[in-house]
Amino acid sequence: MPDGTLFVASGSLNGKTPADPQNNNPTYEILDRQGRSMGESVPMTLLKKAEPYYMYPFIHLLADGRLFVFTAKSSQVFDVTTNDVVKEPPELPGDYRTYPNTGGSALLPLSSSNNWQPDIIICGGGAYQDISSPTDPSCGRIRPLDDNPTWEMDSMPEGRGMVEAILLPDGTILWLNGAQQGAQGFELATKPAFETLIYDPEAVLGKRWTTGASSEIPRLYHSVALLLLDGTVMVAGSNPWAVPVLEATPDYPYITDFRVEIYTPAYLSGDNANRRPTNVKLSTLSLVAGSETFAVDCDVPAAVQTIKIAPYHGGFVTHSLHMSHRMLFLDIEGFQPGAEQQSLTVSMPPNNNVAPPGPYVVYVVADGVPSIGQFVMVS
Repeated sequence: MPDGTLFVASGSLNGKTPADPQNNNPTYEILDRQGRSMGESVPMTLLKKAEPYYMYPFIHLLADGRLFVFTAKSSQVFDVTTNDVVKEPPELPGDYRTYPNTGGSALLPLSSSNNWQPDIIICGGGAYQDISSPTDPSCGRIRPLDDNPTWEMDSMPEGRGMVEAILLPDGTILWLNGAQQGAQGFELATKPAFETLIYDPEAVLGKRWTTGASSEIPRLYHSVALLLLDGTVMVAGSNPWAVPVLEATPDYPYITDFRVEIYTPAYLSGDNANRRPTNVKLSTLSLVAGSETFAVDCDVPAAVQTIKIAPYHGGFVTHSLHMSHRMLFLDIEGFQPGAEQQSLTVSMPPNNNVAPPGPYVVYVVADGVPSIGQFVMVS
């Protein structure tokens, strides 16, 4: 939250099936900045309405300090300070999008070019919790702070459940992992999705998706993908069993796989790896929201025509859900096209609604190629 507290929603009282309402906890609570509960669990109507598809909701902090909360097929803009529902957008067409038929969700990169207004995408999902469930290829994109927000529909090249969305420093979104059939849970998915998908939010509708590299490792239940400091993505997991299983069976061929992979985006492939900004120096590692400025010095290739400064908050990741992750593109002054040495003045966002406090990684991105990131703290 903007004040550094934590909004925690949904969950189970005992870890058993959400099909039995007595197991469920469709409430939210607030934790203080030290992670201690404020002591009250508050019922949330959206979660109750969505049972048993109420767990692991998609939640994004908006530029006005309110929350976008999505579960199953429904969403709302929610004011935590007053415990009020501000608006309820229409249902997202398609199948269920949250656990146990989780798709993926991302808050697209924020910038002053659209006044920091949030644009959210949700893709994938499925019909029911069983290995026979089809998965949904459709995507919805929405601007929840519009006067009358509506879903712009698009489609991935294939249906996927348990698909993860990773914000990349060049402004694209990497989608990977998951399955083309089944749902979340032990031994409940098949037809692993091996290919990476890249989504370009700036491209025209119908041309935003491209297919990237493929893995040979099934990444099913309890898999994970994380953006690293060097701009690559670590991919791990695939534990579709309650306990590790190292030998496949005819009935279920997917073992617990402990291998870790590194995905290298196109912006670091070939000669691009030699075009990184280098010698990056930030004037401070303690950044303050509220339009405060800081300085960035770096070296770039002489041919570079654009530079972006991209703070990234990785958030908290589980069950293909990337909670709180966001990326910002900050306003800069002083860029000199053609100069190999750059001295930039960078402006922070206007408030902590846009950049909530916590640890971030700052990348310098020159013509789409990121530097090695540096950890900073935002307050």
